[in-house]
Amino acid sequence: MSTVSLRAVSKEFQARADRVLAVDGVDLAIAHNEFAAILGPSGCGKSTVLNMVAGFERPTRGRVLVDEQPVDAPGPQRGVVFQEAALFPWYTVLDNVTFGPRTRGVPPGAYRPKVEGLLDLVGLRGFERHYPAELSGGMKQRVGLARVLVMEPALLLMDEPFGSLDAQTRSVMQELLLSVWERHQQTVLFVTHDIEEALLLADTVVVMTARPGRIKTRIPVDLPRPRTLETTTSPRFNELKRQLLGLVRQDALT
Repeated sequence: MSTVSLRAVSKEFQARADRVLAVDGVDLAIAHNEFAAILGPSGCGKSTVLNMVAGFERPTRGRVLVDEQPVDAPGPQRGVVFQEAALFPWYTVLDNVTFGPRTRGVPPGAYRPKVEGLLDLVGLRGFERHYPAELSGGMKQRVGLARVLVMEPALLLMDEPFGSLDAQTRSVMQELLLSVWERHQQTVLFVTHDIEEALLLADTVVVMTARPGRIKTRIPVDLPRPRTLETTTSPRFNELKRQLLGLVRQDALT
């Protein structure tokens, strides 16, 4: 049974006097606990697909289902991590992380033990009273990830969450996400334009065409887990990288 299912999904946007077809006839199924990455050239509709699964956008045609239920609005079981952490600058790290349960009226005694564990897991212990302006980009993304995870969403949606980070911080965050996913085993839909990132993280890579975005192919990533940065030097990793690079370049050059 698929956790996420897109069935003949198309999305059009109004651009001045014209209608722009961003995504066309997308069929996609993501299984329970699967880590799926969407890869493709800029402007191919990757984020549009994620936004429709999140409930921020509705398809022009077709159906988007999560656990066989139509998606028509955002919901707490679909946690979203964006490229920018979008933290509340007037809240401390702890207040940002606990924002979700607090606004839902959950008693502190019910969520504080979970929060304590998450702060340790994402390396925020000792930063509880810091404000976002006092944090690095990587630390802000850790806060954003913890803020989503505290709600225990069954589906984690990530839209190029490490795209604005420097290379070293990005590697650290990728390893952190791997450790979090291996512990919690949530279903993940991860949007990226980085081939190495997709291969390091995902069970399967979905390659999209240039706009209007369609599913070109789906590549299983048969690399053993647990994975580390050393995985990126293996012969099989480089073989898959060459295959995906060829697929993406076909659209980039047309």
